Amino acid sequence: MPPKTRAAERPQAPPELASYLEGLAEPHIVFDRRYRIVAANAAYRRQYSPEASVLGRTCYEVSHRFDVPCDLAGESCPYARSRESGQRERVLHLHHTPQGEAYIDIELTPLADAAGEAVLFVERMAPLRSAQGQPAQQGLIGRSPAFREMLEQVARVAPSEASVLLLGESGTGKELLARALHEASTRAAQALVVVDCASLPETLFEAEVFGHERGAFTGATATRTGLAETANGGTLFLDEVGDIPLAMQVKLLRLLESGTFRRVGSSELRRTDVRVVAATHRDLGAMVADGRFREDLYYRLATFPIRLPPLREREGDLALLAEALLERVAPRRRLALAPEALTRLARHRFPGNVRE
Repeated sequence: MPPKTRAAERPQAPPELASYLEGLAEPHIVFDRRYRIVAANAAYRRQYSPEASVLGRTCYEVSHRFDVPCDLAGESCPYARSRESGQRERVLHLHHTPQGEAYIDIELTPLADAAGEAVLFVERMAPLRSAQGQPAQQGLIGRSPAFREMLEQVARVAPSEASVLLLGESGTGKELLARALHEASTRAAQALVVVDCASLPETLFEAEVFGHERGAFTGATATRTGLAETANGGTLFLDEVGDIPLAMQVKLLRLLESGTFRRVGSSELRRTDVRVVAATHRDLGAMVADGRFREDLYYRLATFPIRLPPLREREGDLALLAEALLERVAPRRRLALAPEALTRLARHRFPGNVRE
């Protein structure tokens, strides 16, 4: 632990900076080169230390309950990274909060003095909703390195408008991850619309996604808004995108490239503003090589690919998932697995992953 200093020797955050941070909704702190917190806004105080002052205490002690800096406790430290790069850094951390452990997206900004040397550091903390490091009723659950690497990619790409392609075996939680991407994006207040591509036959795909006019085909007794238009302002999630009929792929490509489409039975060009997240368990690269999937559409969808690890690669997560699922199926019974049961489960390969 760093040696204690008199209050007069403790670095102070500029009053203007402290006042600015106080009004921000997300938790923010300012700390010095010895990890000591010199300013903390109300959001941080409520989240991490509602009963005691945080000033003069170290960021790793308050936020993590560590006795040593994060990089010495097995965590990725944004301060250590910033010292090396001299630039702003972002990492994903598992923080302790009054509600339990939560994944937090951290952005650290160094503040330089007149000589250009970084002397203070501003740290912004944003919770990654839908993901937790402890058993929970809903959302993504895990602590393994493979799981955390996946979440770091989510935190990195979620605020952008880039198309995301989720790649993983059946049952790895692609729809849950799509929801986490949506909820961490700037579109979170708008709709997340799911298109189940595997369940739509070619004859219905175009009408479901783009809509149709009255009388466009037999049974079209009224004009119908398509899912792409319903998702306007939000996120369009194309689940099992590898099952999209080849004839429809060019129309989807036009939507991605220009945001425009036509309803079935209409010549009017319509517009929609959607962020596309797609998912598949298929090898799209092989499908492109075989001519079963358009290459141009593949590259449009795979602007930012994220691989979801199968359960067999998520060492240590099985017990967390088992506890969460028991709570979900029997919330009033407080069931628990014996150590022998967990050992037996750990020997299973789980080809169906979390769904199994």
